Amino acid sequence: MAKPNYSYEKRKKELEKAKKKEEKRQRKIERAAIEASPEQSNSEQADSDKA
Repeated sequence: MAKPNYSYEKRKKELEKAKKKEEKRQRKIERAAIEASPEQSNSEQADSDKA
């Protein structure tokens, strides 16, 4: 029977955790940008509706 590779499992978990953290950081940045300029986001939405 093969021996489990715990270091591989740990590394995989760490990579998933880092990826999730980065995605959360990006969402936070996007949300802050939208809240900082609500007029700009409204005009962008209007432009996308016209296209």
